[in-house]
Amino acid sequence: MIGKLLVRGMLAGIAAGLLTFSFAKLVGEPQVDQAISFEEKLDAAKGEAPDPELVSRHTQAGIGLLTGVVTYGAAFGGLFALTFAYAYGRVGRLSARPLAAWLALAAFIALVIVPNIKYPANPPSVGNPDTIGYRTGLFFLMIVISIATMVFSISVRRHLLAKLGQWNASIVAGLVFVAIIAAVQLGLPSINEVPAAFPSVVLWKFRVAAIGMQVIMWTTIGLLFGAWVERSERVAAYA
Repeated sequence: MIGKLLVRGMLAGIAAGLLTFSFAKLVGEPQVDQAISFEEKLDAAKGEAPDPELVSRHTQAGIGLLTGVVTYGAAFGGLFALTFAYAYGRVGRLSARPLAAWLALAAFIALVIVPNIKYPANPPSVGNPDTIGYRTGLFFLMIVISIATMVFSISVRRHLLAKLGQWNASIVAGLVFVAIIAAVQLGLPSINEVPAAFPSVVLWKFRVAAIGMQVIMWTTIGLLFGAWVERSERVAAYA
């Protein structure tokens, strides 16, 4: 059973990756090109030679981008399936499709929204190369804290169900999540390495495209995986 769910999750992730690639190619890549152009003009103004191109821009925007998003989709689709397998039957009486949708929403909040509020995505030419390790570490630390806080909040909800009921317990758990995340984000160091002359419109469009890619990825995984599982259960019931 788990093996079949894992395969379905990875296939849903691959499908999500293909859709995400199409969106990134149409919406995200033009912003990347503008950011690279800005960086090249900045280097020319300083009299600096551009860094040697190890991988061509054509390859980066084509097969490189496709490989990256499809691999990401397959990996997270598999992890999503394993999480679903653990939660199915243990989280209330939700059927496959709504459970998959709720899990996808939770993953989107914990893995995308929360870390990006504190450390939003930046296009090329934004950020000091000397601090990339530091910035990456903080971003992943925010993801880990976000996941741990969500698990803790779900535990709080489960313990309050008998006393407060589903609605009130969910509100309290949500407030606990928001309060902890807000405190953590206020405590973590802020990073702002956007050059003063960088076009704000390009930065805004790039960040919107980055969030849009994740919306497509997690929406597709949640809805497609849930539909497949529900359909397989219906077929098995009539077999």
